Amino acid sequence: MERTAINPVTWSAAMGFNQGEVVSGHTRTLWCSGQTAMSGDGRPRHEGDMAAQLALSTDNLEAVLAGAGMSLADLVRLTVYTSDVDLLLQHYGVLASRLGAAGAAPATTMLGVTRLAVPGQLVELEGTAVA
Repeated sequence: MERTAINPVTWSAAMGFNQGEVVSGHTRTLWCSGQTAMSGDGRPRHEGDMAAQLALSTDNLEAVLAGAGMSLADLVRLTVYTSDVDLLLQHYGVLASRLGAAGAAPATTMLGVTRLAVPGQLVELEGTAVA
């Protein structure tokens, strides 16, 4: 598989994401449902704690990726939904450091929403990975 970053501007790469990615030669694509801070038995965790929710949401996204034999390094697209953009930006390093450690800089969109499906959840991560 070959990945080529497309960055007609350079500021996004410094923030840990590419404006776009061309992927060729891949054999599998995984579309991940939104992952939130839910325990393995489906209970919401860390109400009101953005950093902890972001960490657990990333753990849950990694678990889905691992189930397909993939990792964060295989992400080519990431959508981050949050009910509090300002609070998320204060804690975005939790996610950015995990992506950076994996060598991942997926094309990313952050969206502020009124609320997420599960009351008390502050952030949801939805990804697409290729391998």
